[in-house]
Amino acid sequence: MLYVHNNLTRQKEAFQPIDPQNVRMYVCGMTVYDYCHIGHARVLVVFDVIYRYLRKVYGEQHVTYIRNVTDIDDKIIARANENKESFQNLTERFITAMHEDADLLGVIRPNEEPRATVFMKEIINMIKTLVEGGHAYAANNGDVYYDVSSFANYGQLSGKQMEDLRAGARVAVDEAKQDPLDFVLWKAAKLNEPSWDSPWGKGRPGWHIECSAMSTHCLGNHFDIHGGGLDLQFPHHENEIAQSCAATGEAFVNVWLHNGFVRVDDEKMSKSLGNFFTIREVLKKYAPEVVRYFILTSHYRSPLNYSDKHLDNAKSALTTLYTAVRGLNAPEIIVDNKFTKQFEKAMEDDFNTSEAIAVLFEIAKEINRQRDAAPEQAALLVSQLRQLGSLLGLVQDDPEAFLQGKNQISQDGLSDIDVNEIIKQREQARIDKNWAESDRLRDDLKAQGIILEDSGGSTSWRRA
Repeated sequence: MLYVHNNLTRQKEAFQPIDPQNVRMYVCGMTVYDYCHIGHARVLVVFDVIYRYLRKVYGEQHVTYIRNVTDIDDKIIARANENKESFQNLTERFITAMHEDADLLGVIRPNEEPRATVFMKEIINMIKTLVEGGHAYAANNGDVYYDVSSFANYGQLSGKQMEDLRAGARVAVDEAKQDPLDFVLWKAAKLNEPSWDSPWGKGRPGWHIECSAMSTHCLGNHFDIHGGGLDLQFPHHENEIAQSCAATGEAFVNVWLHNGFVRVDDEKMSKSLGNFFTIREVLKKYAPEVVRYFILTSHYRSPLNYSDKHLDNAKSALTTLYTAVRGLNAPEIIVDNKFTKQFEKAMEDDFNTSEAIAVLFEIAKEINRQRDAAPEQAALLVSQLRQLGSLLGLVQDDPEAFLQGKNQISQDGLSDIDVNEIIKQREQARIDKNWAESDRLRDDLKAQGIILEDSGGSTSWRRA
């Protein structure tokens, strides 16, 4: 039985899909005006693993994963104006970049990736329904606002009280809200801004309504899981609940999952602090699977502290796993033993990836123990390690490719050709019994980050 921590109920509970033949999950995706950063990488990887495990439990064909793209908002318009380009060109470029980053991190594409600009009809229709139902109103400045006071359960997700929120709320000079807590559904067009026709005049949608319209269109009014970063819990997800329930008259989402924040060297990630890293910057220094492994070493709800030390530890740990599976031809069969049960127990406890990874190391230890004494059994365990690793998106690469750094985007120092040429020189020195030269070549390689491993009369190598 799969148990998840539901932020709506604030407790861990058994996951019971509305329809086990049609498990549905929606995750708030990126606002595409710049390259994805390491915080985005966590969202991508965390919900990719949840998606993988749901497919394992319920069957690939019975799980639908939707991750949206916000391709119109204030930041997009500002950046496009700054670049003197159309917002369409800007968003297309960064959507492509986002896909490139996600693919490198081994993230499976969602079943559908709706864009706000494509769902304008559905967004406008939902706003009309809210206005007609008395949950929204057109203000005298041309904007349309959601009337928070019309929804009795506002604050149920975040645990915030309306009185406390109202006490600390501020209203901008150009807003025409009836209540400081009311939020915008439709923004009246400003000069030279992108706009769409609507019953309230030209304008564009507010951010919150986009997700309600897209999620209910793609998954139905009531679905199983809604996810995203913890920073979206309030007000974004709180507002989604209010407007979706009011528009459809139904429950919206059963389970809310939020991944924790990413910090850098124990500080909040911020451009102003100079500790803001894009995925592309990180991948110039570390292989994509190292970044993925690092993200999964912490429970998804916990804070994640980014540092070079932690990435170096992730690289070392993955090297241990790949060294264990190296040189053994694993048969294509399903292995089910105590390790499988331990792995499933970890994953079924609110997707505890850190505990699941620990099981992979137990398997690796057993592989190394049986490698010489029982090579066939060791090969079976390699197959199992790869099968379980696939649910995390780990240890799926060719061992030589990983250990020799062939998937590193930017590889400084010696090339593979250089390394192999020096290994040939060392082999000749050993044939000539020139042990001093053999040791010198080995030590020179080690000084440049190349580790040689002599076994069974042959030499293999890996990057440190």
